Amino acid sequence: MPPVDFNFQVRPLLSDRCFSCHGPDERARKAKLRLDTADGLSGRAKSGLAIVAALNREASELWRRITNPNLDDRMPPSDSHLRLNPDEIETLGRWIEEGAKHKPHWSFIPVERVEVPRANTNESVRTGNEIDAFVRAKQRSLGLRPASEATQAQWLRRVSLDLVGLPPTLEEMDAFSADTSADAYEKVVDRLLASPAYGERMASEWLDLARYADTYGYQADVDRDMSAWRDWVIRAFNSNLRWDQFILWQIAGDMLPGATHDQKLATAFNRLHRQTNEGGSIEEEFRNEYVSDRVHTAGTAFLGLTLECCRCHDHKFDPISQRDYYRLSAFFNNIDESGLYSHFTQATPTPTLPLYGDGQESLHRELIRKVADAEARLISEVSQAGPRFEAWRRAPDRLPPPPQPVAAFDFDQVVANQFLNRAGSNHAALVESPVLVSGKLGQAVSFSGDNSVVCRKTGRFHRTDPFSLSFWIRPTEAQARAVVLHCSRAWTDSGSRGYELVLDAGRPRFALIHFWPGNAISARARAALPLNAWSQLTATYDGSSRAEGLKLYIDGRPVDVDVEKDHLYRDIDHRGEWGDSEAGSIDLALGGRFRDSGFRNGALDDLKVFDVCLTGSEVAGLMDSSRHLSTIEDFAARVDERCRKAASELQQAREEENRFIAGVREIMVMKELAKRRQTYVLRRGAYDAPGDLVDAGVPERIMPLPSEYPGNRLGLARWMIDRRHPLTARVAVNRIWKLHFGRGLVTTTEDFGAQGALPSHPELLDWLAFRFMESGWDRKALHRLIALSSTYRQDSKPSTAQASGDPDNRWLTSGPRHRLLAEQIRDEALAASGLLTRRIGWRSVKPYQPVGVWEEAGTGKSYTPDKGDNLYRRSLYTFWRRTAPPPSMLSFDATSREVCTAKREVTTTPLQALVLLNDVQFLEASRVMAEGLARRHPGDVAATVSEAFRRLINRSPEARESEVLQRLYREQREFYSLHVDAAEKLLAAGDRAREKGLPTPELAAITTLVSTLMNHDEFVMKR
Repeated sequence: MPPVDFNFQVRPLLSDRCFSCHGPDERARKAKLRLDTADGLSGRAKSGLAIVAALNREASELWRRITNPNLDDRMPPSDSHLRLNPDEIETLGRWIEEGAKHKPHWSFIPVERVEVPRANTNESVRTGNEIDAFVRAKQRSLGLRPASEATQAQWLRRVSLDLVGLPPTLEEMDAFSADTSADAYEKVVDRLLASPAYGERMASEWLDLARYADTYGYQADVDRDMSAWRDWVIRAFNSNLRWDQFILWQIAGDMLPGATHDQKLATAFNRLHRQTNEGGSIEEEFRNEYVSDRVHTAGTAFLGLTLECCRCHDHKFDPISQRDYYRLSAFFNNIDESGLYSHFTQATPTPTLPLYGDGQESLHRELIRKVADAEARLISEVSQAGPRFEAWRRAPDRLPPPPQPVAAFDFDQVVANQFLNRAGSNHAALVESPVLVSGKLGQAVSFSGDNSVVCRKTGRFHRTDPFSLSFWIRPTEAQARAVVLHCSRAWTDSGSRGYELVLDAGRPRFALIHFWPGNAISARARAALPLNAWSQLTATYDGSSRAEGLKLYIDGRPVDVDVEKDHLYRDIDHRGEWGDSEAGSIDLALGGRFRDSGFRNGALDDLKVFDVCLTGSEVAGLMDSSRHLSTIEDFAARVDERCRKAASELQQAREEENRFIAGVREIMVMKELAKRRQTYVLRRGAYDAPGDLVDAGVPERIMPLPSEYPGNRLGLARWMIDRRHPLTARVAVNRIWKLHFGRGLVTTTEDFGAQGALPSHPELLDWLAFRFMESGWDRKALHRLIALSSTYRQDSKPSTAQASGDPDNRWLTSGPRHRLLAEQIRDEALAASGLLTRRIGWRSVKPYQPVGVWEEAGTGKSYTPDKGDNLYRRSLYTFWRRTAPPPSMLSFDATSREVCTAKREVTTTPLQALVLLNDVQFLEASRVMAEGLARRHPGDVAATVSEAFRRLINRSPEARESEVLQRLYREQREFYSLHVDAAEKLLAAGDRAREKGLPTPELAAITTLVSTLMNHDEFVMKR
């Protein structure tokens, strides 16, 4: 009898029956006893006995506990409802007697080179490559034999569906059948790997892991466009980007030296999680949700680990603590993002990356250069204006008039529920009845915190427009946050789009915002305003889109400010072309804002709005009416023609750049904050229960972070792809193996931890992982190796002996057999019928789906199918709404993509047959194929059946199959001859126009024949 293997026989027993009370989770641990570590197993019990006494089961406390005749003292305890059967107890006893050797969990042991088993020269079994040597060695040890080789047609269909996700064409089938060369199989595999459809096939599987969708999810489930990242994934697979680089770019491509556009774009992977904008949501709570989602997704997609439970407590089975979890979180917790996306605008949550079209990037660089040149010219003109300034100062009669406000409200009286605009006809409306109080200059308006004043058609500025705001203010309460004035629709509900002046703990803060926090400029005064006293507050902005262009003045004097944000690169208004609601109707408002904290019991007086950036002396002049222009700044801004001309040219250059960038799409990506955000262990995972402060780090019991790697996302990525890492390569090759065989060598592709399945062929898994790394992480090479192995080329139909000895095909005694993915089934129908559109990439499309599905989801969205070629694009381009995924694909077990999914469930339901029979997409495909068959084989039923069978099943029909289908055709033709209306209804499915000149009964009969074949087991299965 072979020795007991700790990892394959002992650890699973301890993990299943003991670790919940005596495992890694310190808070759940009982009797201070650990059985998940070598130190714990070799320790001593309270009885004085060794927990495990090597070579002596009777002297081991573990043995005494699991065999105790007193059921109250036996382990596991009866109330756990866990039991060890006699065979399992004996296994533990034998392990102790054999020396109780302990090993780390198998998947946490670094991958090492494995020797390939020698072939048995006495066998007649064909072995194509090293894979077969491992597989056959396992089969011999179990007394099993492999199946015979699959037919050429079977293998061609199998490998085509695996590598490009599409069935072979008739031409490809005939060419392969006619190719008698020794490398015929190799040529097919190489052709498929070189096909652009290969990248689409591989990307389709990756979208589940990346939780890719076209909407944000949660209740509102608003649309978003992340298709540029999907296009990058397709390109990456087609270019055979090294898998280690594929991981590195997605985790930290933006942090690479001289990062390219694609390397930055790849990091959108981290932003594909759900986001919310629901009323009442707490921004910081959901921002933490997004960080956690990134941790979970990276853990599952790249490491095959379940990290979710560590958010609240130490892992009960794997050596990952709650502290480890939040150290991992720290890597993903350092971007300038909001926990809420915009409800009233279509702003892309920051950080973002512009998605330039052809030639746009160079044009944008040129526009930015023009702005910089214009700024330099203005600076130069001002620096040379000294002599002109001195001459001007000697001619006081040439003083220009002071800047006049474009709006002025003194708040002295209310007329028809309005404050009059003393500088124009656009008056200010009172909302929820703010009241008049004694002001600094006559009357003032006082707010409750829930009411406001809206200055109609006033204060609408772009980020390129200089402007100034001046008013008297009297706060009476110490508020954490108080909105004084703003020109925006809402706070977080619109990403604060616009501009605002708020009191932050009493300190004035002035900001211009496209989307808060990452696309904004903001400056905050260092000192708070006095309570219960009037202060004259002026805010000016110079149109530069830089925080240095924001100035605050109190009582005519400039105040020191701290820059909070300095990254404004898109406009601050609501635009119809962007899809923003209420575009062109956002006005300056005072005292409060939707879903924000109003200016409670505070008062304002004498508000003036200027469409220029006031100079310092002009601001001082607001306090002292004896105005005087005394500085070269004043001269340059208001008098000197050369400076004013340079300023005008600068304004035009800025406006041109602003108009240009407004038309450039952008996408969410990762970009590090300059100052690292602090990360804490959150007690029970609650955002508002911070515990210990932690630095970024990794679970060191899996593999320590090498000292040469930085403590940021780039270091994390390098740690993941380090060849010493025990998980990354194993997880990757296992997932590729599953793609070909329908199940991984480790069946729990999502969990390589202690609760995951053991590998069926551990030596083969490690050999593949080692070779994968040695090959330069070459996915195409691995696909090629698998596809050309004799194991893969086996017939999928097992013999009676194989079926009884290997019923689940765990030991690979027959070829792969499993149902196709939902996307493959739809694509197969489109490809076989000739409807499939082969365009690669671009935005998601909306093919047919039943009426009312979106409406029932409660998101307020209605579905309108596309027209033309967009109806027939591959399924990975189908628009994916998280609250209402494509129903036909959902029927075939597609996921909602709300979270990372490593493995789809496989169900068999009547609804699947109904989809294939009645869904418009399949009916139209059946009719279009039927039209071609009827045109090519008029009156020849046998030929019609043969071609339909070959196109859909990818082999020639047997005589009995042909006979049955010909009979079906004749019966259907007779039926439709008598029921022409039913035939017309059948043939009306879909938007594609019917081909003229084909007899209706015959066409309907062939359509039914094709539809029947689309319901054939071999159409939806891969064998």
